[in-house]
Amino acid sequence: MNRTVLTNHPSPRRLFTGILATLVVSLSVSSAADQTELESLRSRAGSGDVKAQLDLAIRYRDGKGVAKDGAEAMQWAHRAADKGDAAAMDFVGHAYLRGAVVKRSPEVAFGYFKAAAERSAQAAFNLGQCYFGAQGTEQDIPKALEWWKKAAAKGHGRAASTVAMALLSGEGVAPDAAEARRLAERAAELNDPSGLIVLGEIQFQAGELDAAKANWTKAAKLQPTGATGHPAQPSDSASAQQGADLLKLIACRQRKGEPGKFAFVQMPHIHQGYNNCGSTACATFARFQGAKLGGWDFKRLCPSPLGTGTDWGHLLEASKKIGLKWKLVTFTPDDAGFDEATAMLKRELDAGRPVVIDFKYIGPQYPGGEAGHTLAVTGYLAEENLYILCNPAVATPGLQLITTSDLKNFWRSDHYGELSKGVLSRPAFVIDKP
Repeated sequence: MNRTVLTNHPSPRRLFTGILATLVVSLSVSSAADQTELESLRSRAGSGDVKAQLDLAIRYRDGKGVAKDGAEAMQWAHRAADKGDAAAMDFVGHAYLRGAVVKRSPEVAFGYFKAAAERSAQAAFNLGQCYFGAQGTEQDIPKALEWWKKAAAKGHGRAASTVAMALLSGEGVAPDAAEARRLAERAAELNDPSGLIVLGEIQFQAGELDAAKANWTKAAKLQPTGATGHPAQPSDSASAQQGADLLKLIACRQRKGEPGKFAFVQMPHIHQGYNNCGSTACATFARFQGAKLGGWDFKRLCPSPLGTGTDWGHLLEASKKIGLKWKLVTFTPDDAGFDEATAMLKRELDAGRPVVIDFKYIGPQYPGGEAGHTLAVTGYLAEENLYILCNPAVATPGLQLITTSDLKNFWRSDHYGELSKGVLSRPAFVIDKP
């Protein structure tokens, strides 16, 4: 006789209720454990444990397990820094350099970085940034490179890639391709995303295509990537996306232009210093036209001090001082203005001329709630609704892809200089043809 055995199965509703109850219990246990850990951390920090003080400062800065509180973060970081902790000194210095939590003071930041640089790779990197970008001290590019090299020796990959870029472009120092490659290789060994990009570009220019692809692929796998990136991405995410973009652009960089369909104009690249995007973008524009100068050289042609933003009117005047003829063109920030602006872009790019434009970023992550950035448009792919940027803020060769919709959203400015008169528009520098 066949016997059917009946088994009791819980209903879907009962099963879901059980899972939910288990999840609530797990979260409660986890929350209780986190709270216990936090209280222990507070206790150790209050008793003078400098590591606990810095860990607590980082938690308050990042909102990890606690509500974000910049003032509380600075209180704990100061307590650790006052006891000579190098990482805490760097934390405090960086806060003063950015001015996001405390009143910005590059001089105070420089002091903290200098005190910690021999013991902290990050502080050594930031000290180099100060010397390179004239933040809290006189500019001294050889000294900046010296500190970046020390940071690289301590295992700071971004410091190694930053030196490599300065040596490739000859920004403030004599170009040195061999040393640049050595430092790019060091950065890649340390798995620095920018280092992988720079080394890949050195290999690409040397005809080592397989090696370049391998490094750009490795960079692209360090963070999630998409069809294109976003102009406001954090640096590590931007470098990963740049790797993906460069893989896609290999064929484009070797392809002949087709007016109305595709254009790519090769530009030199200089990695900008602190707050020097305008002068650096204009220096690459000038180099494209045969001038021999760097971003800081261009900045010195303007009346504003090193390490500060640059008025676009001053940039335009600076171009005349080196015998270049540029003109400022603007378009309205509406749909019709964007159509006119992109038609201009395609005409210029089809004729083999890049265009310098200005972006505006809005968000709570920027001091004052907004920021601007100057960069160049160096190509387009009409079928895919993509444009190619040459950006001084990212790793050499500076190339990135941007969607037409993102270009429409970010290409706008009302504070690029006195010429703007506070009116929002889409500004651009173009070569003034005879």
